[in-house]
Parts: sequence; C-alpha cells; structure tokens
Amino acid sequence: MLRVIGCNTAYGSGGIGQHVAHMIEESRASGVLHQYLLPEGKPDDPLVHPVQTPTWVSYAAACPPIRWMPGWRSHLYNEAYDRALARAVPDDGTAYMGFVGRSLRSFHAARSKGYDRLELIAANSHVDNVARLHERAAQQTGIRDTWLNAAQQRKTCAEYATADRIYVHSEYVRQSFLDAGIAAEKLIRTHLKPAERFQPPVQRPADDVFRLVYVGRLDATKGIPLLVEAFTTWNHPAAELTLVGGWGTPAMRRYMQGVLADNHRITVAPGDPLPTLQQADVFVHPSYEDGFGYAPVEALACGVPVIATADTGMAEYLTDGVNGYVVPTGSVSAIVERLDALARRPLADTRTLFPAPEPTLGSAAR
Repeated sequence: MLRVIGCNTAYGSGGIGQHVAHMIEESRASGVLHQYLLPEGKPDDPLVHPVQTPTWVSYAAACPPIRWMPGWRSHLYNEAYDRALARAVPDDGTAYMGFVGRSLRSFHAARSKGYDRLELIAANSHVDNVARLHERAAQQTGIRDTWLNAAQQRKTCAEYATADRIYVHSEYVRQSFLDAGIAAEKLIRTHLKPAERFQPPVQRPADDVFRLVYVGRLDATKGIPLLVEAFTTWNHPAAELTLVGGWGTPAMRRYMQGVLADNHRITVAPGDPLPTLQQADVFVHPSYEDGFGYAPVEALACGVPVIATADTGMAEYLTDGVNGYVVPTGSVSAIVERLDALARRPLADTRTLFPAPEPTLGSAAR
C-alpha cells in the first residue's frame, strides 16, 4: 500500500492538526506512508508536499454576507482546498486518506488515477448527528454559530458513500455511524492520545482559589453559554473561570464582551493551554458535540478531573467519581451539581494514562 494523506490543517496545529499528525505518524511507522498534502508539514520531512489554500478564498470569506455566516465560510475553505488537493494527488499512490468535508473531489481524482482504496477520517460523529446537536445548541443558547451548513452536510454524506473505509476514533463516533445505517465492516476504530508534554505539574497552587478551565473554540456549539451560566449560578466565592481560546463570530464576540464586563472572575486567555491546565482544579467541557476532544484528554493527562457531556468521544475515558463526571448534554444544573461535588470532595489521583495503541492503519506487507 502507498498511502497519500490530505488535509487543510497544518501538521500538529489544533485538534484536527494533531489528529492528522497522528494518522501520518502511524502510517509512517507501518511503512505505508507515501506522501502527505498539507499547508505545512513536519519540519524537514521529505514526504510532505505543501498545498496552500488559494489566495482568493480569504478575500471571498471576508466579504458580506459570507463573513457573517460561519457555515458557509467553513464550506468555502473546505471546498476550495479539496479542489487544490484534487490537483495535487500524485499519480503513483494506491490509497488516499482524507478528512470529512474536504475529500470528495480529491477522492474522485484519486480514483481516476487508479487508486484502489479511499479512506475517510471522521473527525466528528455522523454529520446528521452533528447537525441535530448544533441546532439544539442554537435553540438553547440563542446563538447560531455552527460551522456546518446544508451544502457541507450533503457533501459529507457523499464522502461517506464514496469511501471504502471510514476511520472513527471513539465509540461515540462509531455508534453514531451505526445508528445512521453505515455498515459496521466499513468502520475502523482508531485511538488517539495527547502529546507527551501534557504532564502533571511538580506542584499545584497552594492558595484557596478553585480554578475552572475550558480550552477550545469559544462558541455556542461548544456549550460556552452553558458553562458561563453554570459558573454564575454556582457562585462559589473563591472560584475563577479561565477560557483558553477565541471566538469567531460577531454574536459570540458581543456575548463574551458582556460576560467579561459583568464578571471579573471570568477571563479569556488565548495561547498555550499547558500552564493553565497545570494550575486547574477542574476542566469543564460542555460541548454539544465532539468526536474526541483533545483538550479534555490533555487535562486528564495533567491530572485534572474533567466534567464532560455525553455527546463527546472522550467521555469513554471518564469514570464517574474517579477522574471526573459525564453529564447530560445541555444541562446547566448537572454541571453545577458536579462542580459543587468536586469543590466539596476533590478526586484523588485523577491522572489518566494513555498507552500507545496498537497500529490500525495497515502495513506495507498487506
């Protein structure tokens, strides 16, 4: 097998970048990596073939009304990059691996060049499930900032049908595909893990402050309004909430500006999350949907208990009362209840180790 991997995210950058880096390195270790197509690869790697997003996309995405429509903006970037990938697919590969929402045209290009295997990485649960949960987020929070639109949803479903194999990285994602009628034999379970640098600190702060942390995009689909409401409802006198991330829509900007003006115990701190995680007492992941959730898994690796919703892939790594709690999606009261429980009775030895999984991406001998 000669595998070519394509994605519109730089190697190791953010959740998708970490995911694609994992797939690249596992393919390399298995001896099947032929080439990978990214905006930026691993430094000094001879197997990377840089593919840039067309320059016109940034100008188009900045123009009204697309600039105010995150779903169309995301689809524009993904579609333009998929076209660029299709032009860059090499002639001498045998298997093409791409990410959902940005692979249909490159799939067609690979098939036309004689590739005998098309592989799709499902970064989220089945797209119909994502659409349902993002709509629930909009209804419950009053903020509509989903990255998914109907065109992207149709394209993703076409990718599911075209792919020979679909790689899923949590039982939550796998079950969503089975529920949608995708055959079990088409699904391959992979396992992800946090980077080695995420380790517990030598010493945690010795003061009386109870530190809550969230890391990731600040938007409604990630449940940020629920977390803010839970924090203010709980009203613990010595608690602080740090949000490590940024917002991408005017509606979320206005919402967060109001939150920060009204509550000095809530702060936004973009940048490297590791120092903040190593001071945290609890990590809260209130997302309406996440196929995996690198940030809460990184918190577990740092020995921080995690409160996460049931609609996240990382929930399978939580054992209630041991290293955190799984709460119903969309429930403010459940988050408050678990915050109160952790403040009253901190969990002991919550660090979760993630052993290296057995390779699942094939070998050159196959």
